[in-house]
Amino acid sequence: MNIVVCIKQVPDTTDVKINPETNTLIREGVASIINPFDVYALEEGVRIKERQGGGTVTVMSMGPPQADVSLREAISVGADEAILLSDRAFAGADTLATAYTLAAGIKKLGDADIILMGRQAIDGDTGQVGPEVAENMGIPHITDVRKIEEIKDGYITLERMLEEGYVRLKVKLPIVMTVVKEINEPRLPSLRGKMNAKKKEITVWGAPDLDINTQRLGLTGSPTQVVKIFTPPKPEGGKIFEGGASEAVNELIKELQGAGIRFGRKKEG
Repeated sequence: MNIVVCIKQVPDTTDVKINPETNTLIREGVASIINPFDVYALEEGVRIKERQGGGTVTVMSMGPPQADVSLREAISVGADEAILLSDRAFAGADTLATAYTLAAGIKKLGDADIILMGRQAIDGDTGQVGPEVAENMGIPHITDVRKIEEIKDGYITLERMLEEGYVRLKVKLPIVMTVVKEINEPRLPSLRGKMNAKKKEITVWGAPDLDINTQRLGLTGSPTQVVKIFTPPKPEGGKIFEGGASEAVNELIKELQGAGIRFGRKKEG
């Protein structure tokens, strides 16, 4: 069983900075973490390997050289191998260009049975990369997976979370899945895992290492680009009605009626 877990290193939500010229995130020198949703995907990848009695969990990330910190963290909790897709040509990619690059990396790795990701990244919140990777690879994808029931005879049986319940599906491998946090409880790294992560060699692939169209990478290959980022203005105005409760309610009703809102009396009987 070959499992690939795609993770993203994201800025700590308390320290987000934007390049005013490119409207992209400034990652250099900014405290970063593994995207929280991806931690659940990583845990599930390790659990699948354990339940199946063997296999390989390869963690993959696209980002700058410092993303290797997150990859080593993934190694410390059970991933076997780590691959970093890093090249200046990848910078500024939107979800489409990111998914294209990740798919190329997974294809180069070869023979992936299950590809796992978190449902979305906290710095973009689009939830698009997982399905787009699957489309680039020409394989099925299931989003919002909350439980994996069984993997047998080349098929996987799982539960996909809905707003009010879930749907049970059986899908042929290989597959791309994005998971929700309800799927498991991530483990903490062990001392042995930390020691292993420190000495683990991280494989780095750039654009020349991949079978890839350079016109589909980074900003050049991104059909969507951020035009402007700004902090929404705080709402202003408001009116305070003073006096007793009855008086304040009457004044509120008059104010609402003045704004065109009408009230009717409920009929009894």
